[in-house]
Amino acid sequence: MSRLIRAVIEPRALRHNLTTIRERVRRARVMAVVKANAYGHGLVPTALSLPEADAFAVARLEEGLALRAAGITQPIVLLEGVFTAEQLLEAARHGFDLVVHDALQVELLEEMSGAHRFVLWIKIDTGMNRLGFPPREFAAALERVRRLKTAPLEIRLLTHLACADVRDNHMTNQQVGRFREAIRGLGYSVSIANSAGIFGSAQLACDWVRPGLALYGATPFPDGSAAQLGLEPVMSLESSVIALRRVTAGETVGYGAAWTAPRDSSIAIIAAGYGDGLPRNLPGGTPVLIAGARAPIVGRVSMDMIAVDVSALPEVHVGTNVVLWGPGLPVEEIARHAGTIPYELLCSVSQRVPLELR
Repeated sequence: MSRLIRAVIEPRALRHNLTTIRERVRRARVMAVVKANAYGHGLVPTALSLPEADAFAVARLEEGLALRAAGITQPIVLLEGVFTAEQLLEAARHGFDLVVHDALQVELLEEMSGAHRFVLWIKIDTGMNRLGFPPREFAAALERVRRLKTAPLEIRLLTHLACADVRDNHMTNQQVGRFREAIRGLGYSVSIANSAGIFGSAQLACDWVRPGLALYGATPFPDGSAAQLGLEPVMSLESSVIALRRVTAGETVGYGAAWTAPRDSSIAIIAAGYGDGLPRNLPGGTPVLIAGARAPIVGRVSMDMIAVDVSALPEVHVGTNVVLWGPGLPVEEIARHAGTIPYELLCSVSQRVPLELR
């Protein structure tokens, strides 16, 4: 029997997606976003598989430290910045680039002793209303950064788009307009585009792009596919059949007796459940791939198992491989069945699911 549930990672697909993104953005440099355990793909293995990335972006200090401990030498950007003097010293010690989005962070830099010169990304809030200086406060923040006792190695500017995943959304144009107005005449390197910004229709001239989801081979748009963007799935979430059941017409399957067999049926029990990261609310009829053919989930997802109707697949046996998402069954399709987004599914793969590099 194959191993039970596992996330099979294809580094070749990861590098293919980076190449596709580079072709799309032309001369812009690529900051590969590997936060949240590289969207479930493994923080360190992902970074090690991308030696051609110009930089890596993580959310928090601990993620950056793990990359440095693994020997990653490329620039590492802390997207949330730091929040204490101790974190600032640690960031200096490991040569991290910092996003500065709050006056407290400017104050930390002003009070810091030592000669370390950071690359600082000043974030402008153009409408996301999450992190960043509103345009009316940006000029004052920039002036404080310019006057630091230890001058920054470089100042760069960025913003984040709220609706880039909705094509031709008016808010994207509004945000880009606010950003361009705020930085007019400054001449600093800028970053605007995330995955949706890279592949969207809006003109987002950037010096740096920040691909996340697209890097892992999924589309950020709810109305399309990764294949249409030239992307390949990096993760294949796979498991195995661990039991076969014959269920007679009228019998039920699983918790709550949520599914009743309309006819005599063959049911495969798969080692995969919400304890592994599958959404509990996946409805009946959601497909999986068994021996290369689609078959529907029946009944409720439980902690460790799902049931699948394989009545039309007589060749299925204990040990048959199952693909829950991956090539031939895009994660975005499963996300639509679950009423969520592919980001959540990929990031929700639990720690008990081993990663296997193919």
